[in-house]
Amino acid sequence: MNASEEAREEGLRPIIYVCTEGPLLVRGAIDLRDSRGEPLPTERGTIALCRCGSSTIKPFCDGSHKLLGRNP
Repeated sequence: MNASEEAREEGLRPIIYVCTEGPLLVRGAIDLRDSRGEPLPTERGTIALCRCGSSTIKPFCDGSHKLLGRNP
């Protein structure tokens, strides 16, 4: 069982933190899906979602905003 599944079983509601000049950090139980409705992997208890559009692993953040000097 991964961290997201454990959080779901415990009934933990997701919490979203907006990082200044960075990604959205999502903690807790979430059901993340792509544009076709297919589930995306969420093995970790916290995931970082890209806000700048430069990530090579969208919708997840890969830190590209730091290298490009972009602010979301």
